[in-house]
Amino acid sequence: MNSVSMSAAELKAALSLASVFFLRMLPLFMILPVLSLSENTYMYATPQLLGLALGIYGLTQASLQIPFGMLSDRWGRKPIIVLGLIIFGIGSLIAATADSVHGLLVGRALQGAGAVAAALMALAADLTKKECRTKAMAYIGISIGAAFSIAFILGPILYAYIGIKGLFYLSACLSILAIITLLTIVPSPTKKVRNVNPPNLRDIKSVLVNTSLIKLDISIFSSHLILMANFVAIPITLRDSMQLPTISHWQVYLTAIFISSFIMVPFIMFGEQLKKENLFLILSILLIMLSQTGLALFGLSLNFIIIFLVLFFGAFNYLEALLPSKVSKTAQKNTKGTALGVYSTSQFIGIFIGGLAGGFFYQQFGPISVHLFCLFITFLWLLLMLFFSKNENLGKNELEEEAV
Repeated sequence: MNSVSMSAAELKAALSLASVFFLRMLPLFMILPVLSLSENTYMYATPQLLGLALGIYGLTQASLQIPFGMLSDRWGRKPIIVLGLIIFGIGSLIAATADSVHGLLVGRALQGAGAVAAALMALAADLTKKECRTKAMAYIGISIGAAFSIAFILGPILYAYIGIKGLFYLSACLSILAIITLLTIVPSPTKKVRNVNPPNLRDIKSVLVNTSLIKLDISIFSSHLILMANFVAIPITLRDSMQLPTISHWQVYLTAIFISSFIMVPFIMFGEQLKKENLFLILSILLIMLSQTGLALFGLSLNFIIIFLVLFFGAFNYLEALLPSKVSKTAQKNTKGTALGVYSTSQFIGIFIGGLAGGFFYQQFGPISVHLFCLFITFLWLLLMLFFSKNENLGKNELEEEAV
């Protein structure tokens, strides 16, 4: 059992970095449940183009996560993180001042160009002992989960009063606050060592072929693809099919997220205590599969939407807490920034494809097709997890035989 407790400096580092993550993720998540409702705010907007706007920041994030992770290995974490937050703020201002959906697309793409998730997670790893790294990543996971939950409540409320453009202005303000927090509260690594032996091609290849890391990358890709596709369709369904005013959407999300905590918290506790995190990963995939089946079959009933959102949020938020810590524990020290860069790249490719596919299926075939598409993705996800788990076990057995 891991009985090592965090020092005061490590606790400060973990909590302050969690705050930076919170300030960066809150505005992104606040946009999620309302952007698809903004067709009257931007000229030439369609469900497909708004879905693209929802996901396009994932494309630029995916393009720059690995370079930002590697640059943070070489030049240090904080300079790269500050640069990324500045770019994010500029993108927010462009989206706030845009009149057409094309200007919105440019702003969202620039928001994504501030690709600092990998560097932030690598900094957390730098500031904590290996034995305490899981706790530090858990704090970050909790902050992301808190940002997710709060944003789904605040987003629809603020949207009713300040509109989508006001939310983008708020995003720019929060990026400035995140920079101030990073520079004034987050500690710097004591040794101030920049990676003098940055990963070479062999190290990068080792990250890309590591079966354990591949499973985590597939999981973060799939979960965020399904999240984005769902929230192209669900807000419009609530407004148009359920005749629920946008300002009341928060009540649906609050109910679902609160009840889902009774799934997420036991999963975290028992997965850690029983050392069965892989089992609970599979259970989470099954819950997401069940949620998409239910939303496809019963998605025109408000009560059923809430029930199946409970299943989805419970599994999704558990994965948000679990996956980053597993990546940090699995990756080798000199490739940690690169491994986290690949992981974050997978996440943001999922975001891009989810927004794009969700908008396409909704516009062409309606909301049910979005959930059927997500169900298909979940089925592939489960098959890949089982396949790689089998190969992982075979590899371990071969290593044990060679050792004998």
